[in-house]
Amino acid sequence: STSMVRVAGSAAWPTKCTTPRNVSSGKASTATVAGVCPALKKKLDEDMENYLILGACNPPLAHRALGVDRQIGLLLPCNVVVRDDTEHEGTVIVEAMNPDIMVKVTDAPGLPDVAGDASTKLQAAMETLKSASGAMAQ
Repeated sequence: STSMVRVAGSAAWPTKCTTPRNVSSGKASTATVAGVCPALKKKLDEDMENYLILGACNPPLAHRALGVDRQIGLLLPCNVVVRDDTEHEGTVIVEAMNPDIMVKVTDAPGLPDVAGDASTKLQAAMETLKSASGAMAQ
C-alpha cells in the first residue's frame, strides 16, 4: 500500500519536463533524484508528465535495517514519487510506499520495529505536507 497527498500547484518544476536542482526532503537525506520525463524524452523521444523519483534515506533507520539484514539494501533507499496529477490540472501528487512492505519481503527478526518507526516518520511527513499545503491525503 502507499501514502498519497495531492498538493495544489505545480511549482516544483520551473518548466515542463525538467528535473529540479534543489530538492528538500526535511530530515531525510535525498540520496538520488531521477527525472523520468527528461530521460524518456531523451532516450525514447516520448512525452510524459513531470515525474520524479526521489530516493529518500533516513540514515539512522537505514543503518538499523542493514544491521538486521544486509540484503535489505536492495529495498533502500525508500522511493518517493512526485508527479503532475494528469486528472487535476495544477495539482502535484506525492506518493510513498509503506515501509512495512519490506517486512513482507524478509522475515528477519527486528525488521518490523524498524519498518514501524519508518512508517511513523513517513506518515508524519505526509501529514506535515498535507497541513502545509491544505492538501487532501488519500
